[in-house]
Amino acid sequence: MLKSWNIGHRSGSGAFWPALRNHSFQPSDGFVVQQIGAGSEALLQYRNHLEACYCIRGEGEVEDMDGNVFPIRAGDIYVLDKHDRHYLRGRKDQDLILVSIFNPPLTGTERHDLNNKSGSQY
Repeated sequence: MLKSWNIGHRSGSGAFWPALRNHSFQPSDGFVVQQIGAGSEALLQYRNHLEACYCIRGEGEVEDMDGNVFPIRAGDIYVLDKHDRHYLRGRKDQDLILVSIFNPPLTGTERHDLNNKSGSQY
């Protein structure tokens, strides 16, 4: 079955929208569409999932814990294959839209805690 989702625009800057899930997409599908707000930053780690992300719109960057910064642009894919702790940032003037694939798939109960100083982990 064909599933579609219209990625809308959000107002404000600096907001991190970790997983915008439309009812037509279920976490058990193995992926989520994420919209990272312009100018936002989040420290993340997926302890129970490996993650690959494909950028479909916008620009941003991933920074590993060694300080290596990897730019992300539409058409790029990045893979976190060792449960890597990392910063994910949206560029100051535009949102970053990613399709994130998780293995094993998310169950739907996972939630980011962006107030945790050690980073959001699940």
